Amino acid sequence: MPETILVSACLLGFRCRYDGTAKINLQALAFLRDHGFTPVPVCPEQLGGLSTPRSPCRFDCGDGTGVLNGNGRLFDDQGQDRTGAFLRGAHAALAITRDHGCRLALMKERSPSCGPHWVHDRQGIQTGSGVAATLLKREGIPVFSEEELAALEEFLNNAALKEKILVKSKQE
Repeated sequence: MPETILVSACLLGFRCRYDGTAKINLQALAFLRDHGFTPVPVCPEQLGGLSTPRSPCRFDCGDGTGVLNGNGRLFDDQGQDRTGAFLRGAHAALAITRDHGCRLALMKERSPSCGPHWVHDRQGIQTGSGVAATLLKREGIPVFSEEELAALEEFLNNAALKEKILVKSKQE
């Protein structure tokens, strides 16, 4: 059976972004195909109950770690606190990850849900992880962005590291 991988739905061409568009990434699609992955699409923001289109959301302070720890918040452009929707979406994405046996994730960089390394706050782009990406990492799921296909390739080619992480996550 092909290996499943959790993928931000917008990267696969789903029009689920805040502005109703997709961010299809042809390099990521080719990578998934060439490596025999079966993508499992998720949009944590939709899973959390936010509509498409929707107002863009930014961290008031911190990133996904702060939100999961209870001291960070996400607000939309109208000043509405959307933290609860992001938490619901992150937990739903984790449940889908487990239900489909995904042991890796390929997520959209700079997303307040999916960004593994960069997110938007009220000041602009900052180092940090989105809420769903942070939760997946906490649960032992390696998370890569569409900008890190070379690192994902290296990870897949490092048999010892791959076996250690993937076997561990399979046992959980």
